[in-house]
Amino acid sequence: MSARPRPLAYRIALLAAAVSVLTAVVGGVISIGLIRHTSQQSAQKTLAKLADAAQAAANEGASAQASQLRARQELLAVNVQVATINQRGVVAGRGKLAVAAATPEVVDALLAGETVSMTKRVGGQLVLIEGRPTNAGGLVLAQRRADAVAVGDRAVRLILVALGGAVVLSIGLSLLVTWRLARPLRRTAQAAHQLAVGRRDILVEPEGPAEMVDVAIALNVLSTNLATSESRQREFLLAVSHDLRTPLTAISGYAESLVDGVVTDTEVPRVAGVMLEEARRLERMIADLLDLARLDSAEFQVDLIDVDLTGWAHAAAEVWRSRCAANGVRFSLQAPPAPFWVRTDPARLRQAIDGLLENALRVTPVDAPILLALGSSGRAADGAPVVAVIEVRDGGPGLRDEDLPVAFDRSVLYERYRGVRQVGTGLGLAIVKGLATRLGAQVTAGHAPEGGAQFTVWLPITPVTGTPTP
Repeated sequence: MSARPRPLAYRIALLAAAVSVLTAVVGGVISIGLIRHTSQQSAQKTLAKLADAAQAAANEGASAQASQLRARQELLAVNVQVATINQRGVVAGRGKLAVAAATPEVVDALLAGETVSMTKRVGGQLVLIEGRPTNAGGLVLAQRRADAVAVGDRAVRLILVALGGAVVLSIGLSLLVTWRLARPLRRTAQAAHQLAVGRRDILVEPEGPAEMVDVAIALNVLSTNLATSESRQREFLLAVSHDLRTPLTAISGYAESLVDGVVTDTEVPRVAGVMLEEARRLERMIADLLDLARLDSAEFQVDLIDVDLTGWAHAAAEVWRSRCAANGVRFSLQAPPAPFWVRTDPARLRQAIDGLLENALRVTPVDAPILLALGSSGRAADGAPVVAVIEVRDGGPGLRDEDLPVAFDRSVLYERYRGVRQVGTGLGLAIVKGLATRLGAQVTAGHAPEGGAQFTVWLPITPVTGTPTP
C-alpha cells in the first residue's frame, strides 16, 4: 500500500524553507567573502600608510639612527609591532611578531631599497607585513590578521546572526501563509468527501486566491446540481413506478378474473383486448426506459453517413401520412425540391423525428394539421447552408410559455398535463433531446403558427466525404 502523499501546505512550506536557506547560504557566502576580502585589503592599506609615515619620519633629521628609533617609538604608541634593521642587517625590536616577520628575505629586500608588502604565516598565524627601507636600514611593521580584521569579523558575526534570524522568520511566515492558503482547500476537500457519502446540503465559503475561489464555486454548483438531479431522479422513479404499476395492476386483475372464471365467454374478447392494450403500453414504457439507458451509456452507436435529407423526409412522410389519415389528422410535408445532403445517422435522426411526430399525433384533434418541414439556416462564405432545420408543427393544444424551458426534462410535462390531455410515458421528449445531442444537433420547443406546439431540430451541416449516392 502506497504511503499517503504529503499535504500541500507541507510541500509549500518545505519549498519556502529550502529557498530561504539557499538564499541565506548563497547571500551569506558572498557577503562574508566580500567583507573579509575588503576588511583585509583595508587593513593592509592602513598598515601600508603607517609604514609610509614611519619611513618618512625615520628619514628626517640629521641622525638616521635617531630618526628611525623615534619612528619606532611612534608606531609602538599605536599598538603596531615594529622591528628595525640597521645597515649591517641586524634586526632589533620589542615586538616578537615583527622580529619574526623580518626574515632574511625581507631584510635583504629592504637593504636593497625595495618595499615589502605581504601576508605571511608567522608562528602559526597569518600576519600582515609592511616593510620600508630607511636611511638607517629599514623598518618592518607587523600586525596579526585577526587583529587587523576584528571589525570585519564582528560584521560577519552580525550578518550570520541576521541571516539565521531571517531564515527562521521566513520559515515561520511560510508556515503561516501556507496554512492559510491550504485552509480553503482542506475545507473544500472535506466538503467533497461529504458529497461523496451522500450529503447534498454542502456549500463552501469561497475564500483565498482566485483559483481556490473558483474551485469552491464549482463545488457549490456541483452540490446544487447534484441535489437537483437526484431530486428529479427520485421524482422520476416514483412516477415510473406508479406508471408501471397501473398497467401491471390491470393485467393482473383481469388475469385473476379469468382464472377465477368471473369473466364470461362473451366478455373474454373485451378483457383480452384490455390486457393486450395494457401490455403494449407497458412495453412502450420499458422500451423508452431502455432507450434512455442506452443514450446515457458509451455503447450507444452513431453511424454517420452521407444522407439526402429531402429523400429522407419524403420516406418519413409516406409513413406518417397514412398514420395521420387513420386518425383523421391532416399531414403535410414541406421540403426543397433538390437533394439536400448532410452527414448524419439517418436511423437515429428518424428515431428522433418519429418521437416528435408521435407526440404531435397523440394531442392533435381530428381534422387539425401536422406539418413536417425541412429547411436551412445561415450561409457559409461559399453560399452553402450551415444548419439544416427540421420542424414538426401541429394544431393541437400547444404549450404554455413556462413549458418551453422544461419541455425536454423527464416527466415534467407528463406531470403537468396528466389527466388534462392525452399523455405518453413522459420520456419521449427526453429521448428526442438525447438523440439530438448524440447527433451533434440541438432541439428546441416553441409555438407553431398552426396553433399548437413546434419542435425544431437544428442539425449542423458537415461536408460530405465524397460523391454522395442516393
